[in-house]
Amino acid sequence: MEETKLYTISAFSENNVGVLNQVTIIFTRRCINIESISASATAIPGVYKITVVAKSTLSAMEKVVKQIEKRIEIIKAFLHTDDEIIYQEVALYKVPTDKMLHESHLEGIIRHHNARILEITPDYTILEKTGHVDETEALFAELRRYGILQFVRSGRAAVTKHPVEFVTNYLEQQAKIHPEWKKFVDGL
Repeated sequence: MEETKLYTISAFSENNVGVLNQVTIIFTRRCINIESISASATAIPGVYKITVVAKSTLSAMEKVVKQIEKRIEIIKAFLHTDDEIIYQEVALYKVPTDKMLHESHLEGIIRHHNARILEITPDYTILEKTGHVDETEALFAELRRYGILQFVRSGRAAVTKHPVEFVTNYLEQQAKIHPEWKKFVDGL
């Protein structure tokens, strides 16, 4: 039986309405739960990146990538394991300010986890922690006993360890074959 593990898919597209929905439907149809998802602009003008993290088998994730690439709006999709990428997530914690003021060792917890204070009001304090899921969860576990009012974690932001972005090479190859793809390469 094939091993289940965490994979990251990077899908590149133009910024069109409904692309994110089309990508998520592919996971739904295959009964694969999305652990996190994020979308953003890239260094290439006009190209956007959807980063999806999911736990499944390699063969199932390879099929997902092929299905994603069949979408007209998708330029190219790539499958990565955690050792092929550098990634981070951002977590925000809202804690009662009175606990921050009266629990002296809370400052030590914040420093130990390399979190930073974003805002302090009389009612609440907002903390930010950047890191991997286990790091943001560890801070959450310690802050829980002081009363967390709100907690949220972003989707994964990831870049490959490869010196050149894979989609850049792909776009350059496609521009030689399809002149209409030259608009992406001109921005590099």
